[in-house]
Amino acid sequence: MKGEVADAQQEIIDEFSLFEDWMDRYQYLIDMGRRLPPFPDELRTEENRIRGCQSQVWFVPEERDGRLYFQAISDAAIVSGLIALLLRLYSGRDPQDILDTPPDFVEALQLQSHLSPTRSTGLSSMLDAIRRFAAEAAA
Repeated sequence: MKGEVADAQQEIIDEFSLFEDWMDRYQYLIDMGRRLPPFPDELRTEENRIRGCQSQVWFVPEERDGRLYFQAISDAAIVSGLIALLLRLYSGRDPQDILDTPPDFVEALQLQSHLSPTRSTGLSSMLDAIRRFAAEAAA
């Protein structure tokens, strides 16, 4: 059974397939990051910082009515775009749906081969954090 996360993942894969080269994909990511909602300064704490990212990344989960919601921001343009991608995929979703859907978009979009090693590590750290929050919420 396909869930909301799988559907969102396929939408993103389809969108990115419209771009013929990686410069256009990077620009699309940056534009997505620019549209992130404002992130409250009081949440930019050490406790909310994601480890493993070269840039500063603050990530805050919240569970409401059995769904997970995330707020996040980075001080780097491409990382902000990756955050926007992750929020689109995972925010507002059922924790079990998050856990049941592997992050196939990473391979489908060839992110590992087009991001710097430190950005790839940061993306993995953010995905790990999302899955950890989902596992805690599902337990």
